[in-house]
Amino acid sequence: MKAFFKLIRWQNLLIVILTMVLMRYAVLGPVIGKIGVILLNGTGEEVPMTLQFSLINFLLLVAATVFLTAGGYVINDYFDIRTDLINKGKVIVGTHIPRRQAMMWHNIFNIAGVSIGFYISYQAGYFLLGIMFLVVSGLLYFYSASYKRQFLIGNLVVAILAGMVPLLVVIYEWPALYRYYTMNATSLPDINFIFYWVGGFAVFAFITTLAREIIKDIEDFEGDIAFGRNTVPVVIGVLSAKIIAVSLVSITIVLLFLTWYLFINDIITLVYLSVAIALPLAYVIYKVVVSNNRQQLHNASSIMKVVMVTGILYSVVVKVILTWNLF
Repeated sequence: MKAFFKLIRWQNLLIVILTMVLMRYAVLGPVIGKIGVILLNGTGEEVPMTLQFSLINFLLLVAATVFLTAGGYVINDYFDIRTDLINKGKVIVGTHIPRRQAMMWHNIFNIAGVSIGFYISYQAGYFLLGIMFLVVSGLLYFYSASYKRQFLIGNLVVAILAGMVPLLVVIYEWPALYRYYTMNATSLPDINFIFYWVGGFAVFAFITTLAREIIKDIEDFEGDIAFGRNTVPVVIGVLSAKIIAVSLVSITIVLLFLTWYLFINDIITLVYLSVAIALPLAYVIYKVVVSNNRQQLHNASSIMKVVMVTGILYSVVVKVILTWNLF
C-alpha cells in the first residue's frame, strides 16, 4: 500500500485538491460575493452573488482531476524505469508494483477521470467540455511515452496542465453563474473578471512549474543523456538550461510585484509576497547558480515545490482581504 501511494504521488494529489478547493472557496466565493444583484423573487434589495456550481459536481470535478493526475504519475513511472534507476537508484514499477498492475491502475484512473469529466460537463450544460479531459488523458500518456524526451515540449505540456488546475474551477463555475443569474436576477453584472483573478494563479502555476521542470531536467541530466533524451540541458547544455531556469524564476518575481503594484497595492499582500514567495524564489536562484551536484539541484526543486504551495495559499490572504475590506 505504501508503494501504491508513492506511485500516485499522494502529496501532489493533495496539492491539486487544495488548489481547487481554495480557488472555489477562498477566491471565487469572496470575489463574486462583492457583487450585488437584485433577484426577481427577492425584496428588491441587492444581495451578494453566491456560487452556483453544485457542491457534488464540484467534488466530482476535483475527483476527475485527481484521477487523471494519478494516472499520469503511474504511466510516467511505467516508462521511466531505466532512467530512474540511473537518476534515483530505485524504482517502484517493476519492483514493488508489477508493470501489468501499474498499467491496470493507469487505465482505471483514466477511464474514471474521463467518464466523470463528461458527466460533469453534461451537468454544466456543455457536454463537449468533456473532450478536454480526454485530451488531458492523452497528453499525459504521450508526455511519458514521447514528449518528455523531446526538447522543451514535455516541460511545456506539464506547465500548461498545471496552469489548468485552478482554471478548471472557474471554467465550470462561470456557466452556472451565468445561467442562474440570467434567469433569476433583474440584470446580469459582468462576471468575466473572475477569470482574471483565477488566471493570476494559473499563470503563476505555469511559470513556476516550467522552471521546476527544467531544474529537474538538469538534476536528471546523467540519466537523460544516457538514454538519448533531448531535454533542455541535454540539447543546449547545463549552463544554458540554468540561465533559462533562473530567468523564469526572475520573471516570476517581477510579475508578482508588478501585479501587486498595478492591481492590488495593499501592505498585507506585499508582506506575504515578499516573505513567503519572493525570498524563497531568490534562494532558488542562488541554489541553481552555485549548484554543482544533483543534491543541490534537488534542494532547489524542493524549494520550488514549497513556493508553489505558498503561492496557492495566497488565496487565503485574498479571502481575508476581501472579507475584511482590507484593500
